[in-house]
Amino acid sequence: MTLIKRKKTKEIRLGQIKLGGNNPIRVQSMCNTETKNVSATVEQIHKLEEVGCEIVRIAIPDIESAKSVKNIKKQINIPLVADIHYDYKLALECLRQGIDKIRINPGNIPKDKLKIIVKEAKNAGIPIRIGVNIGSLPKNIVKKFGYTSRAMVESALKTIKLFESLDFYDIIVSLKSSDILQTIEANILFSERSNYPIHLGITEAGTVRNGTIKSSIGIGYLLLNGIGNTIRVSLTAEPTEEVSVGYSVLRLLGLRKGAILISCPTCGRAKIDVIKIANEVEKRLVKIEKPIKVGVLGCFVNVEEAKVVDVGIAGAGEYGILFRKGEIVKKAKKSELIKELFKEINRVI
Repeated sequence: MTLIKRKKTKEIRLGQIKLGGNNPIRVQSMCNTETKNVSATVEQIHKLEEVGCEIVRIAIPDIESAKSVKNIKKQINIPLVADIHYDYKLALECLRQGIDKIRINPGNIPKDKLKIIVKEAKNAGIPIRIGVNIGSLPKNIVKKFGYTSRAMVESALKTIKLFESLDFYDIIVSLKSSDILQTIEANILFSERSNYPIHLGITEAGTVRNGTIKSSIGIGYLLLNGIGNTIRVSLTAEPTEEVSVGYSVLRLLGLRKGAILISCPTCGRAKIDVIKIANEVEKRLVKIEKPIKVGVLGCFVNVEEAKVVDVGIAGAGEYGILFRKGEIVKKAKKSELIKELFKEINRVI
């Protein structure tokens, strides 16, 4: 059960899924392959699907990439989003190829070209994400508001007004900065003035370590305040890492169901290799969608404190122990602890 009260937003259909409204907060990522290399892109998307990615974005830097969309879509099972910058013709080609969503940056596509994209998207029944980034705001907005959170919001609202004047309402919005506080402020301000679904993320967040920390703070704060309908954790890493971190954030906040790992920080009392075992268990827990708390603990002291853990393992002398809700249920060889743990997890779920 979560104490978070989510803000209700407009519901948007994206391929075979729905975004916003009462729908789950969706986890997405972006391919780092050359889109025109269809086989490599499809292979990466399949890996993302395996770890639970629900929406995937691809870069469209040229017409050859745009023309690859149809072939890619035939081979994947999740909605495909085209990332468009500068050249409106690339967006039009992606629409003709059957893309599920277009992402545009209002700071680098002229107003008259945006109108053309919107009209084509409306005819095709395809939603558009207005992706506002602090580093690429329209010059007139920057002149008036500077590079501020307010400027990001004004850019988004101005673009929304343009879209609505064309009778287009299938809109998702993102307001991103590499600065955590700026991103938080922009999204709060926007949420107060609009009910369109919001895509959350800290742009250019960094490596797995720093990027995870920055994203967890920024995205987590907004989610705690009921803001956000889909998230992308932007990491300088393999895209599958983004999805794993995204699900961890949602599960730990009680916004998506799944397994949660509880492991002790280790100390001199530890009787098993907690670090190695915990990492292995965490990898295996990724695909479990049932709400269960799993513990990997170094010694019996922690077991007595682990009554909130549904099932877990701990070191105990020459053996390891398996426990449920703080009660020991079985002893096992240390080499077989993980195997016994997952047997018990399967019984529980």
